[in-house]
Amino acid sequence: MAIQLPTLAAVRSLFDGRPTAELSDRVRAAIRRQEEFSEILIGWAQLAIVSLFAILYAVTPRAGGSVDTMFEPVPLALLAYLAFTVLRLVLAYRRYMPAWFLYLSAVVDMALLMALIWSFHIQYGQPPSFYLKAPTLLYVFIFIALRALRFDPHYVFAAGLVAATGWLLLLGLALVAATPGAITRDYVGYMTSNHILIGAEIDKIVSILVVTLVLTVALSRGRRLLVASVREATVAQDLRRFFAPEIARAITDARMEFTAGQGEVRDAAILMIDIRGFSRHAAAGDPSEVIRLLAQYQSFMVPAVHRNGGTIDKFLGDGIMATFGAAQPSDSCAADALRAVEDVLEQAARWNAFRAQQGRTVALAVNAAVATGSVIFGTVGDASRLEYTVIGDAVNRATKLEDHNKAVGSRAVVPVASLQRAEAQGYRPTVAWQTRPGEDVVGLPGRQDLAVVV
Repeated sequence: MAIQLPTLAAVRSLFDGRPTAELSDRVRAAIRRQEEFSEILIGWAQLAIVSLFAILYAVTPRAGGSVDTMFEPVPLALLAYLAFTVLRLVLAYRRYMPAWFLYLSAVVDMALLMALIWSFHIQYGQPPSFYLKAPTLLYVFIFIALRALRFDPHYVFAAGLVAATGWLLLLGLALVAATPGAITRDYVGYMTSNHILIGAEIDKIVSILVVTLVLTVALSRGRRLLVASVREATVAQDLRRFFAPEIARAITDARMEFTAGQGEVRDAAILMIDIRGFSRHAAAGDPSEVIRLLAQYQSFMVPAVHRNGGTIDKFLGDGIMATFGAAQPSDSCAADALRAVEDVLEQAARWNAFRAQQGRTVALAVNAAVATGSVIFGTVGDASRLEYTVIGDAVNRATKLEDHNKAVGSRAVVPVASLQRAEAQGYRPTVAWQTRPGEDVVGLPGRQDLAVVV
């Protein structure tokens, strides 16, 4: 069986954290905000590191046990690193971190660290090979790991490459300055003296490169997950704008694939709202003005529904269909729906008052109707287009009752049985419901016992 080797494109993709699909501006902006926050974290972490350097230097004995030396390069290196770290942190808070500066930051960080390590042989009066034993080299891995906070493999790779190059340069300087016999193959002699073991230094460089490679590949894969996560989070936010919060949560938190025909029987209340005579008003108005009018109307009505525990099922032109107890089971669906009716009527009055302040002299009447009963709440459609909705007799009755408002000139209508059920659930009317027994309602069989607000 032939083994298929990875293609060049596949290998290159391991180092490329960018998704193949084009990202929307909103997704890019969300990722950029994450990166900006990461840069602030990196800045504070580096500030903590330079502070630790300073503390360790302050408590470490100097050459010969004396604190007085003719030239101390370590404080200068620490001061330069502190200045650059503060500058980087300030720029991070100002959200000014262009790519060139991030690459420069990786170079400067590693250069200052290497300069600090190089200065040890001067600070402690030792030959250059002395600094090759410095455990401060381990901070290289911290600096490389810090770049991982940004979830961009390019800067991790750059930091690791600069670190390996820097240590190779330090090794070269030590070899150039080495005295005859300073290079050894004796590990014990290497550990207990200033001898140079080239293999040990190569091991350090290989370790830096391997860690860099592993982090780069891991971050490349991680960035794809980050982009996918940000994209899904953006979509979820959009869902919450196009769907009711309960439905959006059901979609985004679903543990199985949605298919048409899934549904549950729920005891619910259906609320229908519309503007009386809106069709005539819309026919005579400018289309853009009509859309603005609808948006303004809905901005008053929708919060009234949500405040009382309702879920917007759909917008039907000027009509609004809301459910109570369908998307989320409720023991007070009827009471919540009638409280919403009162809220809707109050908001309608405020809306007309607002319109009057804008010079609109024609008041627009808002009607509402409620019906209760068993409904099926679930998904309809096909594989390419699904929709959550409610189906059942209560939906049909609420629609017909809302039309009945226009026939009898009422503002709101509800079956007496639904009103009594709402009162049993704790509803206490603050509007005057008038009972009208035995009314004919177009589209509903038999006579209906209704309660109306006129």
